Amino acid sequence: KYLYSWKKNLEWREMEGDDCEFHYGDGTNEAQDNDFPTVERSRLQEMLSLLGLETYQIQKLSLQDSLQISFDSMKNWAPQVPKDLPWNFLRKLQALNAEARNTTMVLDAPPDARPGEKEGQMEEEVLYWDTADDVAADIYSFSELPTPDTPVNPLDLLCALLLSADSFLQQDIVLKMFLCQFALPLVLPDSENHHHTFLLWALRGLVRTWWSQPPRGPGSFKDDNVVLPRMPTFAFVRMDVSSNSKSQLVNAVLSPGRRPRDCFWHRDLNLGASPREIADGLVEISWFFPSGKEDLDIFPEPVAFVNLRGDIGSHWLQFKLLTDISSAVFILTDNISKKEYKLLLSMKESNTKYYFILSPYRGRNTNLRFLNKLIPVLKIDYSHVLVKVSSTDSESFVRRLQSIVRCVMRSPCRRLSVEDMANAARKLGLRVDEDCEECQKAKEQMEKITRKIRDPEAYKKEELRLQGEPWRKVAQVEKELCQLQWAGDPPEKCRSELRGRLLELRAQQNSLDPTWGVQEFVRGISSPSPGEKQYFLRWMELGLARLAQQRLRPPPETLLSLRSKHCGAVDATEPLWPDPLGVEHFLREMGQFYEAESCLVEAGKLPVGQRRFAHFPGLALELLLRGLPLELVDGGSLSVPLRWVTGLLKELHTRLERRSRLVVLSVLGVPG
Repeated sequence: KYLYSWKKNLEWREMEGDDCEFHYGDGTNEAQDNDFPTVERSRLQEMLSLLGLETYQIQKLSLQDSLQISFDSMKNWAPQVPKDLPWNFLRKLQALNAEARNTTMVLDAPPDARPGEKEGQMEEEVLYWDTADDVAADIYSFSELPTPDTPVNPLDLLCALLLSADSFLQQDIVLKMFLCQFALPLVLPDSENHHHTFLLWALRGLVRTWWSQPPRGPGSFKDDNVVLPRMPTFAFVRMDVSSNSKSQLVNAVLSPGRRPRDCFWHRDLNLGASPREIADGLVEISWFFPSGKEDLDIFPEPVAFVNLRGDIGSHWLQFKLLTDISSAVFILTDNISKKEYKLLLSMKESNTKYYFILSPYRGRNTNLRFLNKLIPVLKIDYSHVLVKVSSTDSESFVRRLQSIVRCVMRSPCRRLSVEDMANAARKLGLRVDEDCEECQKAKEQMEKITRKIRDPEAYKKEELRLQGEPWRKVAQVEKELCQLQWAGDPPEKCRSELRGRLLELRAQQNSLDPTWGVQEFVRGISSPSPGEKQYFLRWMELGLARLAQQRLRPPPETLLSLRSKHCGAVDATEPLWPDPLGVEHFLREMGQFYEAESCLVEAGKLPVGQRRFAHFPGLALELLLRGLPLELVDGGSLSVPLRWVTGLLKELHTRLERRSRLVVLSVLGVPG
C-alpha cells in the first residue's frame, strides 16, 4: 500500500506540472513501473516470512514437529536470527521456563563485521525528503515493518506461532503457558483473512483445583476443567489512547499481594514497548481461583478477566463479543470525542455494566460533555467513572477496582463458562476451533463409550477383564520364574509347573473377547484419518478425566493417616486410593490381549495364522509417534508387559527404517 500511495502521489504531481523525472503511466518508463511488486504483502505475511513460518500456512506445524529430537534440540543455543525465535520460544515453553516470553535475538557480531551496512547508513544520512510531502510520510512508513534486526514483540511471536500450528500443538502451547501462569489467548486474530478464531479446543485440557465454599455447609476443594464452570467475567479494553497501562492494571487486580504477577504482558517488561504488528485484536484470558486462605483470596469465587489488545474502534467485533460475555467492561481512555461517543451509542441495548477509567490530561471538558450524554444511554452513574493520574495512589486505586469487582459479583450478574462464550462467538460469526468435522466425529465416538460408564471402578472390573486380579496372578508367576532363573541351578520340576500355570492363565485370558467398550476404543484409534485419531484420543482423555472429577476425593490428611497406619503391612500392588479410569487402562487391556496371544504362540499352543491382535502394537505406535507417552510399567500390577513393550519397540525400529536409538533416563533412590 505504501508503494501504491507513492505512485499515486507522483501521478498527481505530474498533473500539477511539477518537474519530476519519473512519470507514472509514461510508456517510456513502463519497464521501471513493472519493477514494482504488483501484489501487496500484508503485515501478517511479512511477519511469518521474517520468522520462517510462511511454509507452515498450508501444512501446519505439528506437536510431532515440536518434539523432534535433533542435534540442535540437544544443545543450548541462543537465537541469532528471527527464524530462530519460534523454536527457541517453543523449547523454553516445553521446559516450563517462564522466560519464554523474553525470547529475543542475541546479536553478537563485532562492530565492524558489516562494513557494507555502514556505507549504506552514511548514504541514508545525505538523503533529504520534504517532510511536508506525503511522499516522505509514506517512505518512512516502511520503518514500521519488522526487519531482521528489529526486536519482535512477544505477542506477535505468539500469534504467528499459533497461526502456524495445528490444533494439537496449539493445545500444548496453551497448556504450557497455563502452567507458567501466563495469560492465555482466547480469540486469535487473523488480520489477513479477517477470520478471527475463538480457541475453545486449545483451552480444553486445562484443569484447576480451587476452594469451593457453598452458601451452606463446609467448603471443599474442587477439580474441574476451566472451560466448564460458569463464573463472572470482567473485560478491560482501550478506547483511542490511554495514559494508563491496561495490562499492568489487570495484573494488579488479579494479584493478592503488593507485587503483581505479570500474567498479562505489558509495556514495562522486556520488549513490551516494541510495536505490535499482528497481535492487535488478540483477546487474552486469565482467572482467579480461591485457595481457601483468607489473606490470599481477594475474591470469594472463581472469576475470569479478559484483555483486548488494541483499540476497540479498530476491533469492534472482538469488543462486541466482550460486551456479550462480560459481567462488566472497564474502558480505559484519555479522550471521549464525538467519534467515541458514536461508537458507544450503538451499545445502548447492552445489559453489560460499563466503567470508565480516565486520565484528565487530555480533553477534560470534552470528556465531561460526552460522558453526560453517555450516562443515560449506558445506564450508568458517576460512580462508574474513575480517574487515575500519575499522582493517584496505585494501591488504593487497585483496591477500589477489586471492590467494584466484588460488588458486581454479589449482585445478579452474567455468569458464563468458556463454552458459553464460544456459543456467543459463533452467533457473531467468529470461527470456533472445535467446530471442524474431525473433532466433532471424534467427540461423538468418545461420548458413545463414556455414556455407558456409570461407575468407573465397576467398569474396570466388568469391561477391562484382563486387568486387576487376572493380571496380578500372571505377574506373580512371571516373577517367580524370573527368581528361579537367577537361583543358579533351579529344579526343572518347579520351573515346568510354573510354566504350565502361566500358560493356563494366558489361555484363560485369550479365551475372552474384547468387550464392546474396548472394541469401540480400538475402532477410534484405527481411524484412517490421523487427525480424527488424535482428536479421539484427546477427547477420551478429557471425557475420562471429567468422570474422575465427579468422584469425591478424600482429603490429603486421610491418605496420610492410611499410609502411616498400614506402613510396612500393606501390599505394594494395592493402591491406598484407586487410580481413576484413564486411556492407559484401555491400552493396558490391548497389551494384555497381545501378551496372552504371543505367549501361547511362543509355546506352540496357538498357530500363528490364528492371531487376532498382532496389529495392536502398530496402533499404539501411531500414538507414540504423535507425542503420546506410553507406559512401560503397568501401573495396576507394578510389572512390565515384556512382550507388549518388545512388540512396540520392534514396530518402532521398523517404522524408523532401523535408525532408532534409545535413551534411558533412570532415577536412583526414592522418587518424590
